[in-house]
Amino acid sequence: MYGHDFPGPDDGPADGLLEQVEAAEVALRAAADRGRPGVADGPAADTDPQHYFTALIEADQKIEPRDWMPDAYRKTLIRQIAQHAHSEIIGMQPEGNWISRAPSLGRKAILLAKVQDEAGHGLYLYAAAETLGVTRDELVELLLTGRQKYSSIFNYPTLGWADVGAIGWLVDGAAIVNQVPLCRCSYGPYARAMIRVCKEESFHQRQGYEILHRLASGTPAQRAMAQDAVDRWWYPSLAMFGPPDTDSTHSQQSMAWKIKRFSNDDLRQRFVDMCVQQAGVLDLRLPDPDLRWNEQRQAYDYTQPDYAELMRVISGDGPCNRQRIDHRRRAHADGSWVREAAAAYTAKRQREDRPAVAA
Repeated sequence: MYGHDFPGPDDGPADGLLEQVEAAEVALRAAADRGRPGVADGPAADTDPQHYFTALIEADQKIEPRDWMPDAYRKTLIRQIAQHAHSEIIGMQPEGNWISRAPSLGRKAILLAKVQDEAGHGLYLYAAAETLGVTRDELVELLLTGRQKYSSIFNYPTLGWADVGAIGWLVDGAAIVNQVPLCRCSYGPYARAMIRVCKEESFHQRQGYEILHRLASGTPAQRAMAQDAVDRWWYPSLAMFGPPDTDSTHSQQSMAWKIKRFSNDDLRQRFVDMCVQQAGVLDLRLPDPDLRWNEQRQAYDYTQPDYAELMRVISGDGPCNRQRIDHRRRAHADGSWVREAAAAYTAKRQREDRPAVAA
């Protein structure tokens, strides 16, 4: 019922997304067991750092913070990981808005746990970015001043309780499709962070799917509420994968470096094929009159999202852009006393632990 997998017609339940995460975790351990240069089946050490970097990538080894890496590789990772971290933190707002209005105590507790998970994901990712030589304070400042972006999807409003279900099913579902391949990212700290993030995101997607399943099986008013939410969130969710491959600035190089494993369009197609099957179980309609199975491609044809709207939202002209960033700035300012108290406590402990100087 939970719909977190997208097995093919000949695949069993073990071929789904969580199984892919587990396989990526096994591959991480296997890469570590093969060892670094000098081990028989590892890449040979080389005096040319660029050659050695390339050899590590081609051998499916992980680039670690201590390794030499091209500046462009480092900058690409900082941009991508920071945007991912910012998205987790800003993404707490649309659903956090419904914690106090959830329809039952159980729903409140589940939603609260989910929002707390998103905060944790942001912390994992900021920590991964810090291994590249940038500080968390620098990243937060870039977010608050608008010089770094977060996912466009979080600039849309949550108008009703069913939106929490649609976010779980569609938004977290799109995130999982995009993020599972990142468990095999060539940069070790990012790949390891994504293992845990994806396991937790799977529960978030299940939670949203279950909310929609309950509403779609309820009264006519509840079913209409669920359908309305799906109608509004479908195309923004498709846009989460970014611009089409022909217009994507970073995808090709990121794939060459094995930061990404699939193109934007490939991931978007996977998501559509997954959701069609799941919508059938929900008995809800995906709002695309041109959605149909293509026997030749063995995939669904579908209407592309409005990429002009995506660019407008990214540039700051979405329904909730100003509201989201203003809220984040206020929260950051309101929490300044906590940061100052933590810094003062750390300084005090360091003074107490310092050896006494002989007279």
